[in-house]
Amino acid sequence: MQHLNHTEQRVLTAIDEAGLVETLARLVSIPSLDGTAAENEAQEVVADLLAAQGMIVDRWEIDLPALYAHPVCSWEVPRERGIGVVGILGADRGGRSLILNGYVDVVPAGDPRYWRNDPWQATVIDGRVYGRGALDMKGGLCCAIFAARAIAAAGVRLRGRLLIQSVIGEEDGGLGTLATILRGHTADAAIVAEPTELKIAPAQAGAHNFRLTVSGAAAHGCVREEGVSAIDKFIPLHQAILDLERTRNERLRMNDPSGLFARYRTPNAICIGIVRAGEWASSEAEQLIAEGRYGIGVGEDPDMARAELVQTIMAAATNDPWLRDHPPQLEWWGGRFDPASTPLDAPIVQMLATCDQTVRGTQAVFEGMPYGADIRLLSSIAGIPTVLYGPGDVRDAHRPNESVAIDDLLTATRIFALTALRFCGYDEE
Repeated sequence: MQHLNHTEQRVLTAIDEAGLVETLARLVSIPSLDGTAAENEAQEVVADLLAAQGMIVDRWEIDLPALYAHPVCSWEVPRERGIGVVGILGADRGGRSLILNGYVDVVPAGDPRYWRNDPWQATVIDGRVYGRGALDMKGGLCCAIFAARAIAAAGVRLRGRLLIQSVIGEEDGGLGTLATILRGHTADAAIVAEPTELKIAPAQAGAHNFRLTVSGAAAHGCVREEGVSAIDKFIPLHQAILDLERTRNERLRMNDPSGLFARYRTPNAICIGIVRAGEWASSEAEQLIAEGRYGIGVGEDPDMARAELVQTIMAAATNDPWLRDHPPQLEWWGGRFDPASTPLDAPIVQMLATCDQTVRGTQAVFEGMPYGADIRLLSSIAGIPTVLYGPGDVRDAHRPNESVAIDDLLTATRIFALTALRFCGYDEE
């Protein structure tokens, strides 16, 4: 590592590798699916961890009815209660404040037969931690926690505040981060510990959830020609959606002067993840419901982008006599991640790049992330310059055998700690 003074070196040496992996394993063992009691159980564990390292901890019951009424709040999973947790290290003594943000909620593990090991029991194999949430993103959250722990353990006094925000509900819309902002926990800059392959991501694409309902006409399977299959009627609509995806991505790529999304062939994907149709095997399906996510590019107006999907589906429907008379219904529901970006010359972006290069010894890499994240809340709603940065590759998320390399966890923890020291400022020895 290059250009570290004695204090910085002492902090990085204080990082507890064994404790980091042990804590990640503890969090992985909590099946903190969105909307479950385990989501809040994980928050309680994080609150205790932050308090044990001497941080001032704000733990509160989120007023969910009031939060749901907020115009930018979105969610997919109902909750009876939610807990917010923020740990604060340092004080306002002339330095800047920095947020390290991470979430505890995870997506379902799916069929356990496709996992090498129990998805709810962290397993270390060949230097990687396996388990649901190990990568996305309990690993990144643990890096933030242990970066703060190292600063505290080294006895360094920050001149600004370092805030560790542990949130719920990121996967289904970001209500946890919104609740934390509305609680008043803001700062001069923020880093969301998403899995970015240790690339600095000052931009995220958007994604809005949609539900498409297609009507048919039921008939006994032996005379199916006398009915209308909603499945058959969905096929041309799905093809039109795929054509739109290609057209939109070609256009958005041409209009992206930053080149941050150049590595992705389809950075603004349209994915239909759930399709339900029919009620009986020997009956023609009279209804089909498809749910998916609609990718929205950085700089796009979300309302105009959504209108394009509506127009595409309705245009395709006019080509079919049945669909002309029984038009499909499109509604927007659940997660609503607007695209967002932070200028490359923002102080947090440049500071993070410098610290990345100092720790890793190579030039920092900048890239946009094609998934929805909480930049848009921290930057657009709270006005906080925000960047995504964390260990692991999003391609290993939301699938069996999710994992993250321990080396990446340690690297991210070092970079978080060094960035916090330099961004917030600290008392010289």
